[in-house]
Amino acid sequence: MNISEIKQQNGRLLGAIATRSIDLPQLGLRPVQSQNERAPAYEIVTLNVGKRWVQIGALWPQTSNSTGEVFLQGSIDDPSLPEPLSIALFGTDEEGYRVAWRRPQRRDDFGPVTRGTRGSDTPSGGGFGDSTAGADGALRGAGGDIDDEIPF
Repeated sequence: MNISEIKQQNGRLLGAIATRSIDLPQLGLRPVQSQNERAPAYEIVTLNVGKRWVQIGALWPQTSNSTGEVFLQGSIDDPSLPEPLSIALFGTDEEGYRVAWRRPQRRDDFGPVTRGTRGSDTPSGGGFGDSTAGADGALRGAGGDIDDEIPF
C-alpha cells in the first residue's frame, strides 16, 4: 500500500507520511556520502517537535529478483512508534518516489511444533527433546535425588 510520495523540492527530496496512527508532515531523504559499501544510500529525516531535523531511518538500494527493478528499502523507527515501519521506495530522484509499506512476515524460528509420543519416531516439543515431566506433572528420568552434589 502506498502511504506517501517523496519529490524534489528546491533541490531536496521531501514528502510526508500519513497513516491512521503515524503523521510525519515533513519528511526528507538525505544522501549518505560514504566509502563503506554497507552504508545506506539515504538517511530518512523528519522535523521533531523542536523544529530540528532528526534521523528516523535509512534506505539501502535493492534489486527485485523477479523484475530486476532497483528500489530503496529500509525502515522508519522512533521510540514513539510501537514497532519499526518497513518501507520501500519506487521511482527515481528526478521523478520522485512512491513510498510503500509492508507488514513484516512473522517468522517461526523453531519450525512447527509437533507432539509425538515418547519413544516414537516423531520428534516432540519442536526440537527441544522429550519432556522431563510425567503425566502427573512430576519430574521423571532425572536419575538422582535433588540433594545429590554435582561436581563442577
